Amino acid sequence: MTGQIAKINSDEKVGYNGFKLSDEEFFEFCIQHDNLTFERNADGTIVTMPNTGGKTGNLNFELSIEFGLWNRIYQQGKCFDSSTAFRLPSSAVRSPDVAWVNIESWNSLTERQREQFPPVCPDFVIELMSATDDLKAAQLKMTNEWIANGCRLAWLIDPQNETVYIYRGNGEVQIVKGFDKTLTGEDVLVDFELPLAKLRA
Repeated sequence: MTGQIAKINSDEKVGYNGFKLSDEEFFEFCIQHDNLTFERNADGTIVTMPNTGGKTGNLNFELSIEFGLWNRIYQQGKCFDSSTAFRLPSSAVRSPDVAWVNIESWNSLTERQREQFPPVCPDFVIELMSATDDLKAAQLKMTNEWIANGCRLAWLIDPQNETVYIYRGNGEVQIVKGFDKTLTGEDVLVDFELPLAKLRA
């Protein structure tokens, strides 16, 4: 989802025009303003993220159930919901709607890194579009943020138009139209399947 530039006061943009926060400072900033949700661009600019509407929130929940049940069986990594932010190699901090990190990458992090914004790019992410999201901006985020930083498989799901854009680590993009189909986790999420019909309102 798209956001707006966050402000400390009416004149100063956070993380912009010479005022930038370190990773530690940004984490503390988010804790101090825990009534809001933030992401950070690679240039240090901090943006506020809008609250989720009921329909989008319900779909997020359904997706989390599907991945949680699968991960309990296979236990090859860790699943995360939309409240989790990751510090990407570009220094951007992003919160996908669903994320999965393989167990080797997760185990390589220190306890402190796990408690804060994990400095790792998820192997798999889902971004779920709301009715007000801009498609072009969402597509750029998939390629320039997730895939460019090392994500191996990413799904951009547009429920309103029943369309899924599949992004792969090799740069390939596939468009799936119609929610009568089933997506698979390919070689990233072993044996995972998502019947898209479950995302129909």
